Amino acid sequence: MVHINVLDPSASPLDYYGYELRRYREASGLTQKQLGAIIAYTGSLIGQIETARKLPTADFSERADAALGTGGLLSRLLPLVLRSPLPAWFQQVAELESRAVEICMFHTNLVHGLLQTDKYARAVLGTLDQSNLDDRVAVRLARQRIFDKGQPPVLWAIIGEAALRQEIGGDEVMRGQLARLLSFQNNPNVNIQVLPFGVGAHAGLQGSFDLFRFTGDPAIVYTEGYGVGHPTANPDTVRDCSLRYDHLQAAALSIPDSAKLIRHAMEERYGEQPGSEPRSLA
Repeated sequence: MVHINVLDPSASPLDYYGYELRRYREASGLTQKQLGAIIAYTGSLIGQIETARKLPTADFSERADAALGTGGLLSRLLPLVLRSPLPAWFQQVAELESRAVEICMFHTNLVHGLLQTDKYARAVLGTLDQSNLDDRVAVRLARQRIFDKGQPPVLWAIIGEAALRQEIGGDEVMRGQLARLLSFQNNPNVNIQVLPFGVGAHAGLQGSFDLFRFTGDPAIVYTEGYGVGHPTANPDTVRDCSLRYDHLQAAALSIPDSAKLIRHAMEERYGEQPGSEPRSLA
């Protein structure tokens, strides 16, 4: 017998959507596979939506409404689902990274975890808290395995110049971290741009954010507070952050010029000898 998760429809709008989808499907006497055949989606996808493990789309909602005779209920619920805080499992950023086909990230003072070296990650995570440090570093670095997939995501990373000059872990750690960034120069799936100090006021002054895009699912914006993740599929927020990211890319240095600035920071601040090749840490 297949185990069926028991949903609490009051837990979140997404849980309520899944609960109503299952209720209407079962009232129609259809299995997930049968409903999938009717609306041209897989039974597995329907199961994921029913258990609040996947976001529905407008097309899915319209087809399910028509097939189940809901009177448009699911389509009416969809805006509420997308504009509400997403449930707990969406707050695991590694889940978003592993599913995304494109990741656009903007960070001002820190190199993002997907681009960190072991030593840099250790210095960051060990600030004020040395407990279980080996395990925490291993978990962070494990997220970088998404680049080893057969079809890795395309990553666009805009890094504030401050991240190049904020010394974390000492000269050796920073040399290694900047060399890590330079090691992606010939990788078309990883594109790194630096937002220089000279830009002045820019579209990212409100703070860092990540934008995740998926195949067939709504895009998600992810921001962080102190120890708390804030993912949202709110179309207005996604639209705003997408526009901000376009402006940040226009203001940032080109990919080749960014590499030159990274190299300059290595030579000027951390003692990298001119002309020497960066170590590949990929």
